[in-house]
Amino acid sequence: MTDPEASRVSRFWSGLGLSLPGAWTALILATLSFLPSLVPRPALYQGVIAGVTAAIGYGLGVLGAWVWRELADRQARQPSASRVRALLFAAPALLVVAVILGVTWQRQASRLLEMEPQTPLAAVLVIPVAVLVFVLFVCIARLLRRITGVLTAGLRRVVGPRAARVIGIAALVTTVALVFNGFVFERVTTAVNAAFSLTNGGTPQGVTAPMSPLRSGSPESLISWDTLGFQGRGFAGQGPNATRIAQVAERSGQGSEVTLDPVRVYAGLDSAEDLETRAALAVQDLERAGGFERSYLLVVTPTGTGWVEPTSVSAFEHLTYGDSATVSMQYSFLPSPISFLADQQNARNAGRALFDAVYERWSRLPQGERPALYVFGESLGSYGGEAAFSGEFDMANRISGAVFTGPPSFNHHFGQFLDDRQSGSTQIAPIYKDGRTVRFTDDPMRPAEPATRPWQGTRVLYMVHPSDATTWWNFDLILNRPDWLEEPRGPDVLPQVRWVPFVTFWQVTTDMALAMEPGPGFGHNFAGEHVGAWAQVLNLDNWTAKRAAAVHEAVLAESRAPFTPSQ
Repeated sequence: MTDPEASRVSRFWSGLGLSLPGAWTALILATLSFLPSLVPRPALYQGVIAGVTAAIGYGLGVLGAWVWRELADRQARQPSASRVRALLFAAPALLVVAVILGVTWQRQASRLLEMEPQTPLAAVLVIPVAVLVFVLFVCIARLLRRITGVLTAGLRRVVGPRAARVIGIAALVTTVALVFNGFVFERVTTAVNAAFSLTNGGTPQGVTAPMSPLRSGSPESLISWDTLGFQGRGFAGQGPNATRIAQVAERSGQGSEVTLDPVRVYAGLDSAEDLETRAALAVQDLERAGGFERSYLLVVTPTGTGWVEPTSVSAFEHLTYGDSATVSMQYSFLPSPISFLADQQNARNAGRALFDAVYERWSRLPQGERPALYVFGESLGSYGGEAAFSGEFDMANRISGAVFTGPPSFNHHFGQFLDDRQSGSTQIAPIYKDGRTVRFTDDPMRPAEPATRPWQGTRVLYMVHPSDATTWWNFDLILNRPDWLEEPRGPDVLPQVRWVPFVTFWQVTTDMALAMEPGPGFGHNFAGEHVGAWAQVLNLDNWTAKRAAAVHEAVLAESRAPFTPSQ
């Protein structure tokens, strides 16, 4: 390279104002971000992930170089033209290879999860989006650095240069944290709350207020239809009746069974002013509707929006031939991803309040007249559902069984069961205490392991998909490799999935937004799988493949189109 050429390269790099160690680290992490994760990522998502991880890498590189200079007690030096040129040649080559490999892996993951692969042409969006995101973060960082410089210059009039720098940085970081946590987060939460409160007043298409006294919101109900909320109206106004259950039983070869209209009770946010009063009202309406006179009683903690997974309740009703009652209660109208951040404690309190209210009334019944008591929760609902119990023995002593699907990693009991699993069992297929009460499955149509061990008394079944980001996401992914990436991968996870510090955390974080995109059996989609789960937990004697297929088909059909009790 001639001197003029070297000079042009140096001037170009100086104009960018970038750190060479930071740029190299950004490039390395950006290329690693193309490794596959749990759910296939569209090109736009991949671009955002690459840009965010590149920004993280740049910050780490800059920080590492600064620490090295401080230890060596020397000033920053202008990088040589040859080093800059090496980066400028390496970056396009590495990124092109990463994009090609990334597209290949994403298409393989799509086929593994039975999804339609994205066209390879979409990959042209990845690098432009990544660059835009990276530049945005760098600009924000430079703005903050300029503000820090102004603060430091002012402080130098009072203290020494090093002290001024430390105090200035600390003051800026503290201010940003306080503003975000206090002002920004509060305002964003309030705005989202207000937006979703508007949808809470609507009614699902095709659903009308029930006339049956067995439903909340009916003329005889203690709970007004107008107070149920959007999800509550969908729950109370839909579901199979005795005729529908009898038809499905006939198709499954069980037509001689007597069927009943199931009881469904729901209390919305507007039904009562606080959790305890709302739970008490739900129990009163449950008693009015004759719920405690049924053979099976199901307590459901919904997700953040108040949504009750329809195929689970319908499956429970079909498998019990309608001789059942289900009760649930709304505690929020925020989507679960937001509730994870803003409403965790509320979900926990709601799960406890509802179950305790039901259990208090249930326990006053004569022992021979009590219905078998069950619990269900999906996603954030599983967090609230299991919060009613102190542990495995409490579950075994107070209920006949439970199904928890897609539990988040922060579920206390779920996490404890995983941590205390038997040696030799894996995180995605754990065995806890020989499966005496609690078992796990990723395919409920097969007996939960250990299948050769008796499963007597209370049956608690956790349904977990290896490809479910909601279950495996946590902050530990930033710096620690999880067991599920040290052990053999699940059948719906590519073997090329690897843990990379920071990178994997952002990948799984964005996977949560796509977790419902795969079909049933993958990701966070459990639709219809509750049939097999409830068949195991209810310990049915007359369970056949024909009945499983008939009920599975029925509950999926009922969830796709509004099926009202009048149908």
